[in-house]
Amino acid sequence: MLTVLHISDLHCGPPFVRRVGEAALASAAALQPDCIVASGDFTQRAKPEQFVEARQFLDALPRVPLVVCPGNHDVPLYRIIERLRSPLGLYRQYIADELDSVLRLEGVTIVSLNSTAPYTAISNGRIHRHQLEFCQRAFETADEEEARIVVAHHHFAPAPDYEKAEVMPKARRALDVFAELKVDMILGGHLHRAYIGNSLDVYPGGDRQHGMIIVQSGTTTSRRGRAREREKNTFNLIRVDHRTIRITHYMYFDAAGGFEPFSRHIFPRARLGHLGGDDGN
Repeated sequence: MLTVLHISDLHCGPPFVRRVGEAALASAAALQPDCIVASGDFTQRAKPEQFVEARQFLDALPRVPLVVCPGNHDVPLYRIIERLRSPLGLYRQYIADELDSVLRLEGVTIVSLNSTAPYTAISNGRIHRHQLEFCQRAFETADEEEARIVVAHHHFAPAPDYEKAEVMPKARRALDVFAELKVDMILGGHLHRAYIGNSLDVYPGGDRQHGMIIVQSGTTTSRRGRAREREKNTFNLIRVDHRTIRITHYMYFDAAGGFEPFSRHIFPRARLGHLGGDDGN
């Protein structure tokens, strides 16, 4: 069994809530994940001091493999010359130099994609054709039994009550490619509202048998929650075995002084289809 901690949208800077950040670090230590995914928006306005704060937070997490991707807030919005010349320069300095990356662990391959589009679609992001080819190269060497996970900051499918329904341009093209590559699950952020469901909820695509699991994390440590998670903080804990993917959605509660399980979801592994359902054991 592989355990993945999925956090997102730290928004270090004015929106960051320190007591919630400390609680997230405590939960991360207690849950003992095998790897951690942080799906973008490490800062509020891509300032050096905010990246320093984000780096300190990441360094305080358990020492396990870390998968990251940049978010639109990690690109300077108002510093126009910097955005045009080096939109992710500070991200690469403080968070990770690679913008598209691959992590291989026993039983899983995780591909992280940079969905920021500093010049064309700052808010909605974009996945380009060359990145889909990068995915194909990464997964073509994966074992048939391995779980296949894609990470990107921007969402491919909106949550039902999301306040802005737009998704990435060419999102359906990407979903079709991911389905062909037998991707099990897509992890993301950006919405500031968690959503756990299936790609078939919003797009039938070419593969109408099982689709892919969509896992969006809300904002883990900031005051910028939206919709039903307004001013709330969440993260996901994902457990993957050879038959199922189990996702526990955690939410911060003041009364508890920390994060507690809020909902649980069980999905069959895509390669098994209906045969992969939970058998109760």
